[in-house]
Order: sequence, then structure tokens, then C-alpha cells
Amino acid sequence: MKITFLGTTTLLFDDGTDQILFDAHVTRPSLKKYIFGRELPKTAMADEMIRLHRIDRLKAIFVSHSHHDHVMDAPYIAKKCGAVIYGSSSALNVARGGGVPEEQLVEFKAEETFTVGNYTIKVIASIHSKPTILNNDLGQTIDSPLDPNSKLRAYKEGGSYDFFVETPDKKYMIRPSFNYLEGQMDGYKADVLFLGVAGLAKADEATEKKFFEETVAKVEPSLVVPLHWDNFFSGLDKPVRGMPRLVEKTEVVFFKLGRYCEAHDIPCLIQIPRTSIEV
Repeated sequence: MKITFLGTTTLLFDDGTDQILFDAHVTRPSLKKYIFGRELPKTAMADEMIRLHRIDRLKAIFVSHSHHDHVMDAPYIAKKCGAVIYGSSSALNVARGGGVPEEQLVEFKAEETFTVGNYTIKVIASIHSKPTILNNDLGQTIDSPLDPNSKLRAYKEGGSYDFFVETPDKKYMIRPSFNYLEGQMDGYKADVLFLGVAGLAKADEATEKKFFEETVAKVEPSLVVPLHWDNFFSGLDKPVRGMPRLVEKTEVVFFKLGRYCEAHDIPCLIQIPRTSIEV
């Protein structure tokens, strides 16, 4: 499986036959625009990613939640590539606002399983990371088609989900947000765990311990790949940066994650945006 990381939590899976995107965010508006303004999706950037990474067999886009940094570019990419968007009612209202036809929309619910080519994707109810000064809309929904020119803070969370992906060769768990639901991962084992870590630096020792117990320890992966560590307010055409220090200390995130993986003999790979790995 070739897996390309396009920053934040956007992952392109390619088994050589079909491609699936998990989340879709390449526009990456600045922090100033996020707080005070709006920005239309950067179609030129999406086109560049489609060309450079040969996204020519895209069958589906699965959206973990409907904040702008997870869903903003899904409508354009779905229309450009003819892919079906799978998401919550809020995610689908973003798609409708972006002009995606109804036949390319599938609303999912927790515990549903979908088959796309040789992929089997199970939707798992999850929980977003704790509210911050920049993000305090948890549980709010998008109840009508969202104009792409809306303020960026109009992209409400709309419920959060994880994805358990099974292929003939391997199993993958995609968990975009730093948080846990006790017992949520019971019974799931995966070869690769893509783990959201934004918030880990500020977590106290007890929270950190419980987080790892309820995610990595339960899933027992052979490889951990962190997600949501890069600064999604900085464009993909700029040098990679960690999250703004006002929000997170990325070096502390990597230290805590690395220390846990070292203690439990689990390989940990920090994947740079716009790069691919074979797993």
C-alpha cells in the first residue's frame, strides 16, 4: 500500500488499483484568515497535488469531521476526480455547498462498514480533542449547504469519527484527534496506527498515560505514524513547521510519543507532508 501524507490528517491510500482519501485539506488558510475572515478553496493547489501524486483513480473521500482543516477541499477534489464523499450530515452539507451532486454523497453513521474496491472501511464514533481558544464549537453542526465563501469558523465540528481500514494484506487505524473514549478501541488490532497528536504536549502525565493505554496499547500496531502535528495555517508550498507555539509545542509532542514507542519497542515514523511511504 502506498500512503501519501498531504498534511494535517489528509492521507491518500493507493493499492495500485483504487485510491481513497481520508480527509481533504490542502488550502491551509492563514491563522489570521481563520480567526477574522474567509478563504475560498485553492483549486490550483488541489490540482497540483492531483497531478504530482497521480490521483487518477480516486473512488472515495472519507471525512473524519467537518472543521475546515479536514473537509475544506473535499468538494473540489470529489468533483474533479469523480469520487464519492462519505461523511456526517455536516460534512455532506459542506459538499453540497461546494456543488457536489447528490449521487456522489453518502451519509454515514458510527459502526457502518463500506466496501470500496479491495478496501473495507468501518466508521467508528470518536471524540475530538478538547476545546481551545481557537476551537470551541464541539458538537455543533452544519445544518444547511455551506457556501465555500463562508467564514472559516462556520465549518463546525459536526461529530468526529475514526476509520478502521482493512485490505487483503494489512489493517490500518486512522485516529485524527488527540483524545480517547475508554474502551473505544477494544477488539481492534492494526498493523499501522495513524494517530492524531495535537494536544499531547499540554497533556498532564495521567492524561498522557491514559491516552496511550486507550490507543496504541489497545491497537498493538507494528508502526505508529503521528497526524495533526504540522502547522496547517502554513501553506503546502512553504517549509514544514510544527503547530503554532501558542497552541502546541511540537518538539514536546514528538518527545512524548517517541518515549512511549521506545519503551514499548514500537517503530514510530514522522512522515513529512507531500511524501509517500510503502507499508
